[in-house]
Amino acid sequence: MTTIVDTHCHLADAKFRGDVEAVIARASGAGVAQIISVGAIGPIDNDRLTVAIAERHRNVFAAVGVHPHDARECTPERIAQLRDLAASKKVVAIGESGLDFHYMHSPREAQEASLRAHLALAAELDIPIVIHCRDAERRLVEIVRETGIGPRGGVIHCFTGDSDAAREFLALGLCISFSGIITFKNSASVREAASIVPDDRVMVETDAPYLAPEPYRGVRNEPAYVTRTLEILANLRRVDADALGAQVIANAARLFRLPPLSKPPAEPV
Repeated sequence: MTTIVDTHCHLADAKFRGDVEAVIARASGAGVAQIISVGAIGPIDNDRLTVAIAERHRNVFAAVGVHPHDARECTPERIAQLRDLAASKKVVAIGESGLDFHYMHSPREAQEASLRAHLALAAELDIPIVIHCRDAERRLVEIVRETGIGPRGGVIHCFTGDSDAAREFLALGLCISFSGIITFKNSASVREAASIVPDDRVMVETDAPYLAPEPYRGVRNEPAYVTRTLEILANLRRVDADALGAQVIANAARLFRLPPLSKPPAEPV
């Protein structure tokens, strides 16, 4: 069985409410050895629950932040709350932050200010940043170049751009993570980009409970399904899935400073 890490999901999402333990157990049974659970969506309570879930499970880790959809809520007080949460040893990243000019749930100015605040916080805390980007690649690159990125770097999660965008992100030193989108019929440009990312920069994720890969599309996604995305990604890159899984684990361990694999994620601390 291939061993892999789900580098981005949302275990505190309401769609997992009451089912988190079973979801983590199924992931472990599918070979998912580590999970990065991201808060960020909605109020600060979601980040708090994300950290609490990570603290209950040895191989689950957390990222805390304000999603660009909620960027209008990214006040100095909210950043202070994130800083406090990041004191937990289970918090390995800040985010997801970034820019989403597709839905525009928060004004552009608020999104850009929030991204700058998250970049500064990640640099201050010496941990990586998890970046969301949709229909905003050019502006995102400009802001990261202007503001700078901390020494721990970061990752573009759930990449939706093309090869040119991937090259821009790689030039910034970022890793690039691919989700179930690479299994969708209308994602040719994303699949093309997936084939050019260097081995030491590639990651894989579910973004669960969203974006279930084929053949699970239309149902609730969960970390166990990351193995399907890994299989398709390995085919695109013309490599063995086990070897790619090991490479992703090594990349995630380096970026997020994860401990060596030991026990399955379902085992409590």
